Amino acid sequence: MLSRIPFLCYTYKLGSPKNERIYNEVIWTVKSLFAYLEGKAGMEKYNPKEIEQKWQKKWADEETYKTEADSSLKKYYVLEMFPYPSGNLHMGHVRNYSIGDVLARYKRMAGFNVIHPMGYDAFGMPAENAAIKHGVRPSDWTFSNIENMTRQQQTMGLSYDWDREVETCRPDYYRWTQWLFELFYKRGLAYKKAASVNWCDTCGTVLANEQVVDGKCWRCDSEVHKKSLSQWFLKITDYADELLKDLELLKGWPERVKTMQDNWIGRSEGLEFAFDFPAIGEKIPVYTTRPDTAFGVTFLALAAEHPLVEKICTNNPKAAEIKAFCEKARNQSEMERTSETSEKEGIFTGLCCVNPFNGNEVQIWVTNYVLAEYGTGAVMGVPAHDQRDWMFATKYNIPKILTIQPKGQTLNLSEMDAAYVEKEGVLVNSDKFDGMEMHAALSAIMDEAEAKGFGKRRVNYRLRDWLISRQRYWGAPIPIIHCPHCGEVLVPEEELPVKLPENVKFEQGAVSPLAQCEQFVNVKCPKCGADAKRETDTMDTFICSSWYYLRYTDPHNDKEPFAKDKVNYWGPVDQYIGGIEHAILHLLYSRFFTKVLRDAGLVSFDEPFTNLLTQGMVIKDGSKMSKSKGNVVSPEEIIAKYGADTARLFILFAAPPERDLEWSDQGVEGAWRFLNRVWRIVGQFTPLVKEGKENYDVSKLTKEETALRRVLHQTVAKVTDDVENRFTFNTAISSIMELVNELYTFQDVEMVNAGLVREVVIDLIKLLAPFSPHITEEMWNEIGGEGSVHAQKWPSFDEEAMKEDEVEIVLQINGKVRDRIVVPAEADKTAMEKAALAQPKVQQYTEGKTVVKVIAVPGKLVNIVVK
Repeated sequence: MLSRIPFLCYTYKLGSPKNERIYNEVIWTVKSLFAYLEGKAGMEKYNPKEIEQKWQKKWADEETYKTEADSSLKKYYVLEMFPYPSGNLHMGHVRNYSIGDVLARYKRMAGFNVIHPMGYDAFGMPAENAAIKHGVRPSDWTFSNIENMTRQQQTMGLSYDWDREVETCRPDYYRWTQWLFELFYKRGLAYKKAASVNWCDTCGTVLANEQVVDGKCWRCDSEVHKKSLSQWFLKITDYADELLKDLELLKGWPERVKTMQDNWIGRSEGLEFAFDFPAIGEKIPVYTTRPDTAFGVTFLALAAEHPLVEKICTNNPKAAEIKAFCEKARNQSEMERTSETSEKEGIFTGLCCVNPFNGNEVQIWVTNYVLAEYGTGAVMGVPAHDQRDWMFATKYNIPKILTIQPKGQTLNLSEMDAAYVEKEGVLVNSDKFDGMEMHAALSAIMDEAEAKGFGKRRVNYRLRDWLISRQRYWGAPIPIIHCPHCGEVLVPEEELPVKLPENVKFEQGAVSPLAQCEQFVNVKCPKCGADAKRETDTMDTFICSSWYYLRYTDPHNDKEPFAKDKVNYWGPVDQYIGGIEHAILHLLYSRFFTKVLRDAGLVSFDEPFTNLLTQGMVIKDGSKMSKSKGNVVSPEEIIAKYGADTARLFILFAAPPERDLEWSDQGVEGAWRFLNRVWRIVGQFTPLVKEGKENYDVSKLTKEETALRRVLHQTVAKVTDDVENRFTFNTAISSIMELVNELYTFQDVEMVNAGLVREVVIDLIKLLAPFSPHITEEMWNEIGGEGSVHAQKWPSFDEEAMKEDEVEIVLQINGKVRDRIVVPAEADKTAMEKAALAQPKVQQYTEGKTVVKVIAVPGKLVNIVVK
């Protein structure tokens, strides 16, 4: 390029000033020289630390991402699950937040009024454990962590409206958490009862069934055992049918998540009927989904906690033995008792009950595999048609009765080594139902039970009411006062919030620090004025996270949790993003809360989250990043070395968002190099961008320039589709990389249309903006763009510009690829066949053979079949 300048200038000097071609070439070459030199300097000047700090400060100072409700604009609510303030962000956070930020920035550029808030799920066990271990107040520990994590989030350049931040441990938030508890209480959805609960000794608190994973505490991984306590529950079972039915409304949710919720709710239809227990004058109710096997019952299995066990032990010579067995069973975890692989144990009570269908005596056993809280706490044992019952009956030599025979086959109990559990066959040994097809018999037997008055059809659920009591300090206090005269009394609304006291003692294993604080516990009854006691349990932290997305819509309201007009403008959340581990707990509870609040007239929508994206984990060396495995990569270190734009770009490019992402240092380096390439090429072409016209004559473009414009518009279409419809950010970024490669082929071209360069560079910066917001903001400013690039309209694409003039097609002989040729894009089958047969390689492979058939697929291939 440099060597041509003297020659061109000399030619121009000696030649005619009217030689416009030479004149233009001189001018362009000189401009390209300066653009080239500026691009070289730009490579040195790309200082992500300087650029990112500059724009983060400007965005904060100007409140760029602050959002207000505006009914004239179409809204879009994008939300990532808020974090627990553990102290530091990890790469999982970076991935989660980067995904959400791309969507938020894209939707703003697409013309939506976007709400994109952030906050902290700030109550919980770690803060209290820190108080025990280090002697710091939970609030101090929590707020210190929040401050650090907020700083880390801000270094990522996330487009949050920080004015909407909520922290669930602050009184201005948990005041409304308590208000909502009182709403549930008034609507008959909150109650207290004595119950056998899941207890974690390490955490010193109760766990909901959903918080026990494989018999262990979901938080600390300690063994969980049963304990009897008086506990608060929310009646989520009142909404079981609707929670199940409305899964059909969630078209934008992963099927896997909906299936998990479906299974957890566990709806079944069956028969509830009772066995007479003449020895103590009682009836024992059972529930079964298989009434077609009712004539095959040979034993009844009771839970160790069943209320009849105590009566069974009265005057029973086996009482001591039965009680010892029950104590052993109660000390086993739920996982141990119900796992398919665990040993099923029991003890015969020496007593029998009567099967109402046939009058047969049925042995009564107490077992370790039946749980009191599931069903009726009693299960009918049908060894011939249930494998667990078969194994139990075989172990304890309990009789078996075959009641279903497969069609066209005869089973014999003496020859069977397992239960017959197939869902087809005809009934035998079932009185008047013998010979009936089992599905028909199932309904007929339920009709019989209802007609005779000893049974009724019933819908049953695996789902149980939500246990929300926690015997801990760092949570929202339950706003109840216990009066010896008035019973349970709600704290008056005007006295909310019930604040957590500061003067409490933290001791390992203490039942509740609040229970030891007399100033907190001792109060007057709001109704009668008598001495009374506060409830000392706090609420499960999942209560706080079940409604936080609603508070974001009106976070500073001190008169109500949120104003109806604001929550109904912004809600529901259009796109929710978080981990699959929350598929049951948080998501199910949030759905429950939304439905209750809808019924109370506070919101006008049925579901909280219209679309759900569950992102995969970030793994390194084949396993999830963890301190114990020594494979943690610090986001701060990556940002300090490469900048947030590189970190974001890599984590969005490395894998589709729903899949696990394998960390790669080389991948980070690759993202860094790519941003440097973009920086250099934009710097080189900046003079032409400023010179170029927005409306230029595309008919004057060269063949190569037309190809570049085609790639640009194809890229815009591809990136738009990938971000808008598929969330395949990795392929979107790949398309942008291909566009940059095409643009680089023009860096040494001596003449290029300035209007085209302007169009390509401007759209390139816009396309890259949601992924890498700082560098694009800086480049936009450098090329003379007005305002913020993130406030610009998203690029549009021209269908005509995308059309190919020529396409490369494959030539096959008997299905094997033998050559490739370029043909006009509009070539029909006849033209493609003619072009293919004229190729030397095709003639070589078909010489001396008969062409049987030619198959042409326009734009793709020609396959020549020969013999």
